[in-house]
Amino acid sequence: MTTLTAFPPVRGKLTPDAPLAPLVWFKSGGTAEWLFEPKDVADLQDFLAGLAPEVPVMALGLGSNLIVRDGGVPGVVIRLGKAFAKVERVDETTLNCGGGASGILVSSTARDNGIAGLEFLRSIPGTVGGFVRMNGGAYGREVKDVLIDCDLVIRSGEIVTLPLSELGYTYRHSELTDGSIVVAARFRGHPGEPARIQAEMDRISTAREASQPLRSKTGGSTFKNPDGGKAWELVDKAGCRGLTIGGAQVSEKHTNFLINTGEATSAEIEALGEEVRRRVKEQSGVELQWEIQRVGRP
Repeated sequence: MTTLTAFPPVRGKLTPDAPLAPLVWFKSGGTAEWLFEPKDVADLQDFLAGLAPEVPVMALGLGSNLIVRDGGVPGVVIRLGKAFAKVERVDETTLNCGGGASGILVSSTARDNGIAGLEFLRSIPGTVGGFVRMNGGAYGREVKDVLIDCDLVIRSGEIVTLPLSELGYTYRHSELTDGSIVVAARFRGHPGEPARIQAEMDRISTAREASQPLRSKTGGSTFKNPDGGKAWELVDKAGCRGLTIGGAQVSEKHTNFLINTGEATSAEIEALGEEVRRRVKEQSGVELQWEIQRVGRP
């Protein structure tokens, strides 16, 4: 384990051997060797600048798109708290959003300021940092459609601003380096009536509630949609609806969701995902790619 003497002084909270299961949607998995919750951007910069380069660093948002393996995560897990969750209007169509702000807060603030086009962020169960990193999307739109630029604290502790054109966005993927932390982003919409914006947010919310197992311990969409297809349809055709391994199950409600029915281990959840991939490949020839991030030691 990395010793405390190896760390620079911090103003935030630094916790050894911190349980991560309570912080992720699946409610499973091991501990973080260290969990750092910085007080502000400068605290994060100082910490990373003074941290030995060989110590791995990982950002954690709301933990929705994540399997933390049962052996835990080596190095430092960084979680952005309230200081990083502010959302402010820049002009008639632009919001400046902290990396720890939720999609719901971003879309609600857009509505309150008469900014349309960001309603889909209401349905992404994560933080700005997470969905900027993975080009999150839903209901026909993606982050790349609304992002202007983002601020990163890179592994050296420096802060850099990257425009959309430098993020290398593809479907559910960016070229942001490991260890860099998205601390803020600017999103642009277009002028709209708050009542109409709210109506669109309500429509999205109702559609999600009807089709997804939102009240279960889940991780969101498990697999990326293949070109020209839908992951859930391939999983369904392969006979995987309701399939279980231990306490892990393919959702009956939406087959691209895995759920923890009770006390599933992360190993069971990941093994179930791999079994689904095997059956889909056997049935349709399509090799599904994980959308959920899997981190840490088995």
